[in-house]
Amino acid sequence: MEQPEKFSNSKEVIAFLAESFPHCFSTEGEARPLKIGIFQDLAARLEQEERISKTLLRSTLRHYTNSWRYLHSIKEGAYRVDLDGNQDAQIEKEHAEHAKQQLDESKAKAAEKRKAKQKASGEKRQAPRKPRPENAEAPAGRGKKGTKFKSDRPSKTPPAKLTDADMKSGTSVTVKLGKAPMHAVITEVAKDGIHVQLDSGMVVKVNADALRLANSKRS
Repeated sequence: MEQPEKFSNSKEVIAFLAESFPHCFSTEGEARPLKIGIFQDLAARLEQEERISKTLLRSTLRHYTNSWRYLHSIKEGAYRVDLDGNQDAQIEKEHAEHAKQQLDESKAKAAEKRKAKQKASGEKRQAPRKPRPENAEAPAGRGKKGTKFKSDRPSKTPPAKLTDADMKSGTSVTVKLGKAPMHAVITEVAKDGIHVQLDSGMVVKVNADALRLANSKRS
């Protein structure tokens, strides 16, 4: 008997999840907020499914929960759903604000990329500028090569790093993925990294050095 062909990318897996769990996942229209811990539920349900690995399943969930369509669904008071579409916990205000921050940052990055691309296209059509003389003074407030001088302000004491005793499922932590630390909970400690789940439901894999202890409440 031939082995079934494995899925090769997140798009194929999302289509499979939408077909297998239509009351939870979708490929178009409004997305439904996912129950926190949905990865563990999926891993149990798909234990006999040979076409998808846990690694691809994790990356697919990250792709799905990072999409603008999904982030739009994280509204205060809305209910998360399990794989069968049953209501789970309500979304708290802090989770909704975190999702909005992610959405705003993602849209801002996309806008910056568009501007950079347009600028690059415009500069190609223009004549090259004359090189700056080597003895020309740098602008005020900048060091060599245009770098800003370091601030003299004292740095804040960083949060405590995780000890070996903290490296376990259920530990509340903060992880810095963007400009600000995000609250998360450790779901799995593996050889290739530590898997944590953000308040938005997204699961990411990070190194232990990227984690700090946190006392934030999580639903």
